[in-house]
Amino acid sequence: MPYGTDSGLIEWLAAQGLELPDGANATVLRQIGSNYVDSAYEGRLQCSRRTGGFQQLLAWPRTGHVISGELVPDDLIPDAWVFASYRAAYLEAIQPGWATGTTDPNRVVKREKVEGAVEVEYFGGQETGSSGTGLGFTADAIIGGMLSVWFCSTGRSANSLFFVI
Repeated sequence: MPYGTDSGLIEWLAAQGLELPDGANATVLRQIGSNYVDSAYEGRLQCSRRTGGFQQLLAWPRTGHVISGELVPDDLIPDAWVFASYRAAYLEAIQPGWATGTTDPNRVVKREKVEGAVEVEYFGGQETGSSGTGLGFTADAIIGGMLSVWFCSTGRSANSLFFVI
């Protein structure tokens, strides 16, 4: 079962000034969008686990997730996650293969030779920077921005430097 509802997708798109192309199947697109955000971004949620265990089909709801020092309810599916799946669904609808294709992170063009005058040089996977997605996933800055507040901290904070006994 994908995130959100068909009517929720249509309403969200309308609020963004967008609409699905004629003949687009909202349910199928929502499933693709849900699969995309979970596959590309669940790796950034390692500070919590799926509430229903490893058999749970979607990344949310989660148990033990903390945002700004506040425990997220075990039954919550964040609106941002739903809306990000809607955006992925829309991108897939207007560019078939956007959410279902993959890129080779070791073949991201850095420089390319055209007609004998320009060279080809590729970024290594470690050089491409962090879009927040898993390696090989197409990235979208809006989706990354929507979800970033939900990602687990990867660095140290002032709270991790002191231990009170």
